[in-house]
Amino acid sequence: MNLSESTRLATMAALLFFAATGIQAQAAAKTASAKAAPAASQPAQGTPAKEEPDTLILSDTLNYDDVAKVSVFTGNVIMTRGLMTLRSDQLSMREDAEGFQYGTATVEPGKLVYVRQENPEKFEVVEAKGLRAEYNGKTDVLEMIGQAVVTRFICGKPFDTIRGERVKYHQTTKVYEAFGGPGSAAPGGRVRSLTQPRAKADKAAAECGKKQS
Repeated sequence: MNLSESTRLATMAALLFFAATGIQAQAAAKTASAKAAPAASQPAQGTPAKEEPDTLILSDTLNYDDVAKVSVFTGNVIMTRGLMTLRSDQLSMREDAEGFQYGTATVEPGKLVYVRQENPEKFEVVEAKGLRAEYNGKTDVLEMIGQAVVTRFICGKPFDTIRGERVKYHQTTKVYEAFGGPGSAAPGGRVRSLTQPRAKADKAAAECGKKQS
């Protein structure tokens, strides 16, 4: 297999990694729902389906194992998919028999994996940092491990910050979990959560909208 072909296949394998939504799981759910729902509840003909965003991965090297369904990108890895950006030194992905994707991003000592997800409609940006990042496509969970910090910005200003040894984000339910330990980003190996009232965040978003209108 030449490099061009392996790059194309590896990029296809990457489409589900660190996606803002669990495409594999959602596709299965939508298919089952469409079979069970009556014709009247289905979208009218001619309604355009929502397109999946393109995925671009830049790296110094790529190793793709077609038999094991494993792709390994190394060297200044930058992955963009829609409004999501991932930066790491190495990005490894595999696919199980059901087609679900599992990804692991790591960095060299002294660095942190960086993930950024934008939500322009709410003037919101979520940034996650850690020594390691793991994504489970079957459960649609993103986990930052070691010196984990997740911060939500509104109009460029930090509003909520969670620190711990591990921080898990359930993308489907929008639920966060944080765990303490010796590798915590918070003092004493504890979990530290700083949040501001929802009303204050909504007000900041509204004011930001007025400034940009």
